Amino acid sequence: MALTDTAIRNAKPRSKPYKLSDSLGLFVLVQPSGGKLWRLKYRFDGREKKLGFGAYPEVSLIAARKQRDRARELIAAGKDPSREKQQAKHRAMASAANTFGEIAREFIDKRRREGLSESTADKSEYYISRMGPVIARLPIAEIAAPDLLAVLRRIEAKGNYETAGRVLQLAGRVFRYAVATARLASDPSRDLRGALTAPQPKHYGAIVEAKRAGELLRAIDGYEGQFVTKLAMQLAPHVFVRPGELRHAEWSEIDLETGLWTIPAEKMKMGKAHLVPLSRQSVEWFRQIHAITGPAGYVFPSIRTRLRPMSENTINAGLRRLGFTGDEMTAHGFRAMASTLLNESGKWNPDAIERALAHGDEDKVRAAYHRGTHWKERVEMAQWWSDYLDQLRKGADVVPFPERKAS
Repeated sequence: MALTDTAIRNAKPRSKPYKLSDSLGLFVLVQPSGGKLWRLKYRFDGREKKLGFGAYPEVSLIAARKQRDRARELIAAGKDPSREKQQAKHRAMASAANTFGEIAREFIDKRRREGLSESTADKSEYYISRMGPVIARLPIAEIAAPDLLAVLRRIEAKGNYETAGRVLQLAGRVFRYAVATARLASDPSRDLRGALTAPQPKHYGAIVEAKRAGELLRAIDGYEGQFVTKLAMQLAPHVFVRPGELRHAEWSEIDLETGLWTIPAEKMKMGKAHLVPLSRQSVEWFRQIHAITGPAGYVFPSIRTRLRPMSENTINAGLRRLGFTGDEMTAHGFRAMASTLLNESGKWNPDAIERALAHGDEDKVRAAYHRGTHWKERVEMAQWWSDYLDQLRKGADVVPFPERKAS
């Protein structure tokens, strides 16, 4: 006889568990504690088995019968419902563990092991964070293109078109990594191509005229903010490395006796170690900084803790304080200044200048050749450049560079 809700509610516990049968193998197991558990008895591959559906009244009589019927459909299809339930549980657990945030961290850690510079890894983590905590906590297999687009539209709404594009690009790499590691069927970001507003190309503000460069250098000498910030701005034009490479410089990388700064591969954008010859002036700047922040750790530590480098906005903020707008000059602009004026001088091989700027060369044989052949020239160029900057800074009459003859 089929069960009723009244019969189940009125069932009293006994000293031992007992059954209240419904139909087609479904029954309630009444526990001595008073609990009432749904069970299904069935046979599969000639063996008697049992499957639990939860407790009454949380699982109603109607809901238990529906679960029984679904289980019987599986049996009819040659599938064991107990095994299917276990596999579904494992899939749910795996899905919960494989959130977008977890896989993104795993992907960035993998790129670090492959030589990704720490500054680039930090930027990747920043762009992932812009997607927000909701996306980060979602199982990656549940994220669809509309979910991703909603996040990107919020970034665009603030006018951050370039950031939105970078977030989409990085998210796509995370999705494709999940596909490659068998945790996702397809990349949802591929359906968003052309959906975002294309940003207008933006160039780093840079002073590239000799007279204006002299004005900038004199302004930096008069900086009245943090002394370490002033020293960073004074050194930056002499070494013209990327701002992130300057911020993350450590004393263990710098040999003041030989005048050499060795930037390890993991800190370089191109993933290759870079040697920076230091002029006498650069060595002197480093000695002044060493008296404040040496002998170990970051050359330019944060003002809050020596365990972290100075903020990426510190030098730009210093330039703004001196009255130079972002369109006029940026921390990255010291590289453009060096590139322009060194090339205009006509004194140095363009390949030596490119090597000094640590620009990549797709031809590995050619790159290795240039590393060797241009080192001596780069050492001489570093000293000439610092001497030239001193000349500009003093405001002396600057001898114009000779015009190149048309070839």
